[in-house]
Amino acid sequence: MPSPIFRTLLFLAALCAGPAHALTVEVAAPDELKPLLDQYLEAARAARLGETLDEAELARLRGVSEDTARELLATEGYFSPQIDSSLTRSENDWVMRFAVTPGPRTRVRTLKIDFAGALVDADGAGARLRARAERNFTLQPPMPFRQADWTAAKVALLGPLLTMRYPAAQLAASEARIDPAAQAADLKLTVDSGPAFFYGEPAISGNQRYAESIIRNLSPLKPGQPYRQQDLLDYQAALEASGYFAQATVRIEPDPALAAAVPIQVAVVERPEKLFSVGVGISTDTGARVSASWMHRNILDRGLRLKLDARVETERQTGGAELAWPRNASGYENSLGFQLKQEDIEGQETRAAVLAAKRTRTRGEIETTLSLQYQTEEQEIGDVVSASNQALTANYAWTQRTIGRAFYPRRGYVLTLQGGGASEALLSDTSFVRLYGRHTQYFRAGDNGRLILRGEFGSVLAQTREGIPTDFLFRAGGDNSVRGYAYQSLGRTLEGGVESVRYLATGSVEYHHFFEGNWGMAVFVDAGDAADSPGALSPAFGYGVGARYRSPVGPINLDLAYGEATDEFRLHFSLGVSF
Repeated sequence: MPSPIFRTLLFLAALCAGPAHALTVEVAAPDELKPLLDQYLEAARAARLGETLDEAELARLRGVSEDTARELLATEGYFSPQIDSSLTRSENDWVMRFAVTPGPRTRVRTLKIDFAGALVDADGAGARLRARAERNFTLQPPMPFRQADWTAAKVALLGPLLTMRYPAAQLAASEARIDPAAQAADLKLTVDSGPAFFYGEPAISGNQRYAESIIRNLSPLKPGQPYRQQDLLDYQAALEASGYFAQATVRIEPDPALAAAVPIQVAVVERPEKLFSVGVGISTDTGARVSASWMHRNILDRGLRLKLDARVETERQTGGAELAWPRNASGYENSLGFQLKQEDIEGQETRAAVLAAKRTRTRGEIETTLSLQYQTEEQEIGDVVSASNQALTANYAWTQRTIGRAFYPRRGYVLTLQGGGASEALLSDTSFVRLYGRHTQYFRAGDNGRLILRGEFGSVLAQTREGIPTDFLFRAGGDNSVRGYAYQSLGRTLEGGVESVRYLATGSVEYHHFFEGNWGMAVFVDAGDAADSPGALSPAFGYGVGARYRSPVGPINLDLAYGEATDEFRLHFSLGVSF
């Protein structure tokens, strides 16, 4: 507890300092500058804190705030402001006023960018990179000079170099000369690109269970290839998508001494060799479901993956096994699979056995799959259709994705093209050629919206539909087709069910708007049909609204759609959880 002498000294000091007063600060300035001054002036900050101040401190705050106001205005390009301040008594408190006239704004008069390093002598791609870097400089004559814009422009100038060939690039010098009399700024920069970087060999760490060759073969990079930041991101994504690794980091050390063959630093966290998982879910297409799978990722210690899985849904049941090889040095992934399935959808009952060999390759945004598949099938539709079908088909699929890995992309597209066929001379009941294409385009629509356009078309060229397994034919309707109609309910209507046919055409226009957080709404129009000839296609329309939720594990969609042809409303919903 303070002594009586100490309390007396404090009281005398307070008397000497004079009475303390509360403070109100008023700033008169143009609308675009007033928030900046209100936030950062020392006097305004003291007023917000409700401090009681003596006259000496008030005078100090007044002078300091004037100096701060000049510094703040300079960052906005006003180097000759007029600032008038006053301090007046209002009853028992004080009011400090600042009247700010910013004066003419300084604008960029000249801009000069010099380059040093390997980029100076580079031709072709190097010249284009210099031009791109200069275009990326966002502070150009005669734009207003702001300190924040100046800083951002310097960062943007280095961006193209750091991501393409020159990861050691830096600003060797930068200068902004201000001419207050002319209200002009002359900007000058020197960019040192450093040396061009080229890839060396991977330096791998973290792998114990899986062979180093798996990591090397997943790399899209070759020694001697010029550095590109996107290459490292693609390599990292390939490692994480391979199934062997829970986490991967791919980077380089931008040391100029290593530029000729910079090591690629690859660090991985491995997944367990064996995994058992179960899942539950529900969708309005195929009903409630439960699933179970077991995987061994390192058969024979060679990285072969064996997966056994089973899935039971209300209207479909499947079970199968797949043996997959890790990606080879040429970038191909091979697999063998066997599947049994049974389904009863819209009265069309099928039981099928499928044996397939596949070869898949992913290069950047493009994935291709070549497969050879043998399928036998038993099909029934009421008392009208009872058939046994078989086909040995060769198939090719080509997919391009420009949307990255976003759950809710707002730009880009996904395009899928497929072609395949069978011959009666080779274990098939009917000769046919199957063609299919689907395109989904995403557009940004304002700050919180997106527009989605989708279209698909399928055709089976054959003398007859008889003998073709249903997997190679078409029906429409359902969550990802024409909403407002039951799953695969649009096709050839028979007594007892809906039969798959040879032609398909669907389209959709959909708009999403997201509110604060992860919730959003949707409006859409779908149309489509499936028939046995192009002339018989008669689009059925569906209209609706929906709710969207961006969950951490993926999108959840709930739609209410009206089917014009059936004059009925239908709910479309899907949700699944894996353990």
